[in-house]
Amino acid sequence: MPDENPTREPEFDVLACETVYLMTSSDQPPVWTLPDIGRELETHDPEALVRPLICAGLLYRTGDGFVFASPAAYRMVQMTGHII
Repeated sequence: MPDENPTREPEFDVLACETVYLMTSSDQPPVWTLPDIGRELETHDPEALVRPLICAGLLYRTGDGFVFASPAAYRMVQMTGHII
């Protein structure tokens, strides 16, 4: 029987958190493109990072492909104590 809750790679979770921290940082632009996220976080597949965060309600995507942090992302950063 396959594992019903497959675990993700720890590096993926770290990069997902870094994506949220990057997008909620006050010294960064509030709206990002996927290629910009990929370059900043040095990943070749930023879509794989962004998609689960959108599904979780932490990021929003505009119709023309830009991505920005939701209010929930800002609140998550406040709760985790990450300095922005």
